[in-house]
Amino acid sequence: MRKSYLDNLRWVTVVLVVLYHVFYMYNAEGIAGTLGKITNLDVQYYDLYQYIVYPWFMLLLFIVSGASARYALDKHTGKEFIKSRTTKLLIPVTVGLIAFQFIQGWINISLSGATDMPLVVQVIACILSGIGVLWYLQMLWIFSLVIVLIKKIDKDRFWNVCRKTPFWVLILIAALIYGAGQILNTPVIVTYRFGLYFLGFLLGYFVFSHDEVIEVTKKYFWLFAVIAVGLCIAFCIVYFGQNYADNPVYRSPLFLLYAWFGSLAMIGGFAKFFDFETKFTKWMSSHSWGLYVFHYLGISAVALYLAKPGLIPAWAAYLLSAIAGFALAYALYFVISRIPVYRWAVLGITKKKEKKNVQG
Repeated sequence: MRKSYLDNLRWVTVVLVVLYHVFYMYNAEGIAGTLGKITNLDVQYYDLYQYIVYPWFMLLLFIVSGASARYALDKHTGKEFIKSRTTKLLIPVTVGLIAFQFIQGWINISLSGATDMPLVVQVIACILSGIGVLWYLQMLWIFSLVIVLIKKIDKDRFWNVCRKTPFWVLILIAALIYGAGQILNTPVIVTYRFGLYFLGFLLGYFVFSHDEVIEVTKKYFWLFAVIAVGLCIAFCIVYFGQNYADNPVYRSPLFLLYAWFGSLAMIGGFAKFFDFETKFTKWMSSHSWGLYVFHYLGISAVALYLAKPGLIPAWAAYLLSAIAGFALAYALYFVISRIPVYRWAVLGITKKKEKKNVQG
């Protein structure tokens, strides 16, 4: 049976990612790769939104992806799983870069002002910079290959043990999260946190794919929520104004503890209160893939062509970026998902009417 709370958790998290990138684009904390501050405010207090969601939302997506991988491997062979994940994840970040995402790359390098380079170098830069938010797909593809090997070795022995994960073990996993946050972090492009995100993926696969564990998160949801809120407030007080996306902040105990308990609270809360499906949630779930893949293009285009030259006031830049992030993403998904071959290259879709892609 489908897990409606998991579908809802995924699309809601993607929506949070879109909104995050709107604030991120015009942040006043000096985070590289964006247009940066466009207001005259001494302090942009609404930038707090970035600090509230950033520590946990990508960890949460990898946990959800790990659970989804387990459900998919229950229905498919390892070979079938790898084939489908290669099409869905690897093709868009290889062929898709040349077929479409180089447009995003051009906007990215234009925002940074790095367009004064030889044509050949420009083309290469556009293709590589076009990866953008698709780094998540790259890591997920690697993790998907590894989990097939792990499943073959484990033969579900450890997976069955994890079925009985109690409340106190979920608490203690915070120590593993802290340790994983210290290792395998790439030094320049800091989004590639292999230690933390692979652990999240493994936890999704081994732990949160069990209904018994989900019941534990539901039972202790309010405790997890209170801890998460407390850590959130502390994190915002301690680190507001600093670069939350780089070392040493993202390796700090406060960041990683908040990441873990924030994820636990979201999982427990959605399992407890949002385990249902409506026409709206079904539509949002089925379109969350396109929203994730395309959302940054609209946000960054408004920043480059309207906000950067000062053609619109700051409030309009935020508003239009948010609208463009959703509207252009859905429009592109609607059109490209219907074009044979091209939909395969850009979105990893092999059929005109794609089966619901969440949970495998």
